[in-house]
Amino acid sequence: MRDPASGLLSRAMTQIKFKLHKTDGLARRGTLHTPRGDIRTPAFMPVGTAATVKAMLPGSVRETGADILLGNTYHLMLRPSAARIERLGGLHKFMNWDKPILTDSGGFQVMSLAGLRKLTEEGVTFSSHVDGSKHMLSPETSMEIQRQLGSDIVMAFDECTPYPCTREEAETSMRMSMRWAQRSRDAFGDRPGYALFGIQQGGIHEDLRAESAEALRGIGFDGYAVGGLAVGEGPELMFSTLDHCVGHLPDNRPRYLMGVGKPDDLLGAVERGIDMFDCVLPSRSGRNGQVFTPRGPLNIRNARHADDPRPLDEHCDCPACSSYSRAYLHHVHRAQEIIASMLLTWHNLRYYQRLMQGMRDAIETRQFTKFASDTRAAWAQGDIEPM
Repeated sequence: MRDPASGLLSRAMTQIKFKLHKTDGLARRGTLHTPRGDIRTPAFMPVGTAATVKAMLPGSVRETGADILLGNTYHLMLRPSAARIERLGGLHKFMNWDKPILTDSGGFQVMSLAGLRKLTEEGVTFSSHVDGSKHMLSPETSMEIQRQLGSDIVMAFDECTPYPCTREEAETSMRMSMRWAQRSRDAFGDRPGYALFGIQQGGIHEDLRAESAEALRGIGFDGYAVGGLAVGEGPELMFSTLDHCVGHLPDNRPRYLMGVGKPDDLLGAVERGIDMFDCVLPSRSGRNGQVFTPRGPLNIRNARHADDPRPLDEHCDCPACSSYSRAYLHHVHRAQEIIASMLLTWHNLRYYQRLMQGMRDAIETRQFTKFASDTRAAWAQGDIEPM
């Protein structure tokens, strides 16, 4: 049943459910059904930190193929504030995005951005990086802020275990995050049509990851994230950790690797059973002139592109490739024109969504191993020869 005012499926009638369609090895293809639309997995979520994907209109993000966006609790609670967004109708209306939104809990940004932090069992007190004002985030306040934002998928509040750290530090951090996970679950309550994801921690230690997963399964969540990776440990250690930590998570729930990543990270993580990703990399790289293509990354600032009339990628259907040359994109980026950030971000986000679609199709036909091999071989070729 649809709400006549919003056109959305009634949340009271529609739970968020994950359906696994096909597997190929450990790689999985599924659908996460939500009242605001289906999320095809494996899925990449563009990051709309402050209620916007930088240099993109919401309609443009939709055209790249994105089914869901990520919003940032920490940034939005500080500016313009969750209370203001709630008064204005919630985050979807505020930013003109009618598809699902996942919000992180704010824990990572508190640890990495905020000044004068004080961590206790209750939560984290910190000074805003915007104006120095004092704030407190706890499992309960994080759940309330995400409720005010109206996000479809809410993340439990956790401490992102830093890297490097000692085993004792990883153990202490993980166990506090598990206590916070229970408090997050209790504070989230019963909200039909919304989902709460728990976050596995434990650093690079297999036994701690297993203990964390067992605790999360005991609490019970709608999805399970792998946290505390892509924080400086490098791809080899990240993948070796995924090799043993993903198998501890339930098969019948979506698995989300937070903050990842480069195209080869996505491919390697899907090989290991991950379903969802987010990262600022494609949009940030676009603004900085790094372009992702089926033949690997290129730097549009390089002089070799100055007289090149060819597109970035002749097989890409984004506006940057269908309507503009490398020479033009080189020029506007060097001239620091805003259109450069718009076009290159659009291209990178479209490339990421094409990559995810390619993986979904390959899993569906049980050709994922070949797809992964062919994709890596194409990346290794490097860019097309200069003219």
